[in-house]
Amino acid sequence: MNSKNGCLRAQQLRRAAATGAYAVLTLCLTAICALGQTPAEDPMRSTYVLGQGDQILVRVLDMDEMGRDPYQIDMRGNVSLPMAGRVHAGGLSPEELENAIAEKLKKFLKNPEVSVTVQEMRSQPVSVLGEVKSPGVYQLRGEKTLLEVVSLAGGLNVEAGYSIRIARKQEWGKIPLPGSHPDESGQYYVAEVGVKDLMEARTPEKNIPVKPTDVVTVPKGELVYVLGAVKKSGGFVLGSHERTTVLQALTLAEGLDSYAKSRNAKILRKTGAEDQRMEIAVNLAKILSGGSPDVPLQSEDILFVPVNGTRRALTRTAELTIGLGAAAIYRIP
Repeated sequence: MNSKNGCLRAQQLRRAAATGAYAVLTLCLTAICALGQTPAEDPMRSTYVLGQGDQILVRVLDMDEMGRDPYQIDMRGNVSLPMAGRVHAGGLSPEELENAIAEKLKKFLKNPEVSVTVQEMRSQPVSVLGEVKSPGVYQLRGEKTLLEVVSLAGGLNVEAGYSIRIARKQEWGKIPLPGSHPDESGQYYVAEVGVKDLMEARTPEKNIPVKPTDVVTVPKGELVYVLGAVKKSGGFVLGSHERTTVLQALTLAEGLDSYAKSRNAKILRKTGAEDQRMEIAVNLAKILSGGSPDVPLQSEDILFVPVNGTRRALTRTAELTIGLGAAAIYRIP
């Protein structure tokens, strides 16, 4: 063979090698697509824990009949598949289930390529109730913390209190929070955590992982109202263990207007009777000057400051109800 023919032959071999490599690469990508995968895997595949009620798609290379319809994990955490038979899926991640199915199929296939995709999640619900923007039932995708679950529900409403309550089935163990205790039924552990503790991240250990079937409740905060001749009238949310006084409430309302009749203010406090309130006279002028002690307020109290020169003050319960219905609500920082 002369040198010219030798060079030509070498070029042909290089082209064939390149073509073969391209063909192998194409085959690999085709196989990946056939299994419904992408080179960048979904993080959920290694973190989501399969359970009762989940619907999954199972695909096996060269077994078209396996991936036609979704399979549902039964009450015992098992899934029944063609050729593989019954496979226990509960408590496994999709990746772990792929390995378990592959082991079953090794009787029939050499190196079976299995793909498991979660089509519908039903096994890890967590309920978020109360003063959040979108209360409802959410499915956990991987491990979520308490704040992450509250964020899934849109975050807190302005009327939310300063604590979050968690109820957890006893099968998951005691809630890792101070004060966690069994409820009256003996089926749940219950605990509370302060929103401030979570938000300020000073005690990150209180931002606990949420477990499936947990019930997270954000109760409505206790409020006091300041109405009438003040610069910022409305309702002010208090902490679950906080109390406030007349002077503190005036500070929240940014002080009195110049036309306030400060000597004739009133606290309107709920009584046992429905829609009835008792009146407690308050001389704001004396309290502000230090001539009288500050007066503590209770939850749902209304501090009403009349306008100087008006013929009557707004004290009747029906009128106040209308006023409270339209009152702005402010969350105390």
